[in-house]
Amino acid sequence: MAEPATAAPRASLSTLDAAAMLVGIVIGIGIFKTPSLVANFVPNETFFIGIWLLGGFVTFVGALCYAELGSSRPSAGGEYQFLKDAYGPKVSVLFAWARCSVIQPGAIAAVAFVLGDYANVLFNLGPYGPAIYAVIGVLVVTAVNFAGTLQGKQTQLVLALLTVAAVLVVAVAGMLAPDVARPPSQPRDFAFGAAGLAMVFVLLTYGGWNEAAYLSGELKDVKRNMVRALMLGVVVIVTLYMLINFAYLHVLGMDGLRKSNAVGADLMRIVAGANGAFVLSAIVCVTAASTLNGTIFTGARSYFALGRDVSVFHRLGIWEERGQNPANGLIVQGIIAVVLILFGSTTRDGFEAMVAYTAPVFWLFMFLVAISIIVFRVREPGRELPFRVPVYPLPPLILAAACAWMFYSALAYAGWGSIMGVVVLVIGLPLIFLQRDS
Repeated sequence: MAEPATAAPRASLSTLDAAAMLVGIVIGIGIFKTPSLVANFVPNETFFIGIWLLGGFVTFVGALCYAELGSSRPSAGGEYQFLKDAYGPKVSVLFAWARCSVIQPGAIAAVAFVLGDYANVLFNLGPYGPAIYAVIGVLVVTAVNFAGTLQGKQTQLVLALLTVAAVLVVAVAGMLAPDVARPPSQPRDFAFGAAGLAMVFVLLTYGGWNEAAYLSGELKDVKRNMVRALMLGVVVIVTLYMLINFAYLHVLGMDGLRKSNAVGADLMRIVAGANGAFVLSAIVCVTAASTLNGTIFTGARSYFALGRDVSVFHRLGIWEERGQNPANGLIVQGIIAVVLILFGSTTRDGFEAMVAYTAPVFWLFMFLVAISIIVFRVREPGRELPFRVPVYPLPPLILAAACAWMFYSALAYAGWGSIMGVVVLVIGLPLIFLQRDS
């Protein structure tokens, strides 16, 4: 881990690179897990499609907010830099600790668990197979990114294209399947609380678009391309999600969705027969690998930001000239993720444990990022911005309200795992006194 003196991030990512990274991160395993959960909390098909559209709207609004922030304050630190500029180094250092110890490694471990579960269906390694595959996945993808930013972004472009193709295959297969005679679905009474819980699952499935903020320091012509990358990525994501949800309804119906424990596998089993589960497992492995690669790529940039501002972690703030990446951050991130995988493998459901671990901390800091737009507008009224969110201040207020709702829901429904994540956040409080002078 040699320490170069002047190495720094370079603008090497195109709009397509950034959009592919965004698509690959968001379209992961959620769309094959959550639709049946959502169906159980809404009264009918119209509400089911409507709540997915509402989730797409919130995602679009969030992308607009991040386009203003990312284009006007480009940095490899992403949200870290936004929080630092808005609230000072103490808040940003606490966020960096949260992202490095809770949010990012927890997200990596969650995706790795799903990759392991489906890889074990393809080639069974026994009861510990999922954990073994999860660890291997983290190590291999970390090694690819350690080799260099070029290798990491090329891998992501390929995986994102495969992910889009895979989701399209499932969606088109479902849409083209012959109509199945089934009794009409039984409508349920509308309940606001149930709809709110459905929205939690929808926004979880759309989650990850904010990772584009961590690419702003390496995006070419960031003032113009940040909004293009975000809008392109979000349009692709919402379109694919709506197509596959229409396919689920067409093949399974509302009642079939509600009864399904593995909605994607059930669809493929009906469409492709006995080989459907195997095909779906391969598809989920592709999407999970894409998400894993994008999450590892962007996550390491947080360690770089933390190392620059907290002296005790100064070696994390090294940008390797050879690979054009935060190599030390990649190594530490991989180690923490593997430890969480080993811990999660001792619980009944490692994926749910990791989601619970990350959720409240994630939404707390995204709330602060949303409010930072208002802080900057008030503090710097004359500042020229490359992109301004339309209909200000509605977009940041909508995003902030959604974040507050998700934070409450995570604490109320996610169980002990969410408390554990908050405890780890509190453990990092002493670090706010160790940041470097700005």
